[in-house]
Amino acid sequence: MKGYQLTFFTQQDRLVHHKPIAEWLMEEALRLGVHGATLLAAKEGFGHHHKMHAARFFELADQPLEVVMVVTEEEMERIFTRFAEEHLKLVYVKAPIEFGVLGEDDAAASGGRHD
Repeated sequence: MKGYQLTFFTQQDRLVHHKPIAEWLMEEALRLGVHGATLLAAKEGFGHHHKMHAARFFELADQPLEVVMVVTEEEMERIFTRFAEEHLKLVYVKAPIEFGVLGEDDAAASGGRHD
């Protein structure tokens, strides 16, 4: 299947509706029917302001986070429309990809049994 990989960059302490943006992004992706999404925590990073952000032993608020989504064209349009409604300011990367599933489902591989 053809689509896109969307990667959104944020920090642990950024909030939308009193919730961490990364958590909100994951919930919205699920609600909007996205094929898949993953939340990744980074040790450190910097952005366009060249300020270093890092997870420290006693303080995780500045920890860089990535939310990576695999989406179709239609899902991407729904996501960008939804995020625009919230007036979110997010750095993102959009890359064209081909995606699919290899192998069989567990149920098919076991003859339909779920042991």
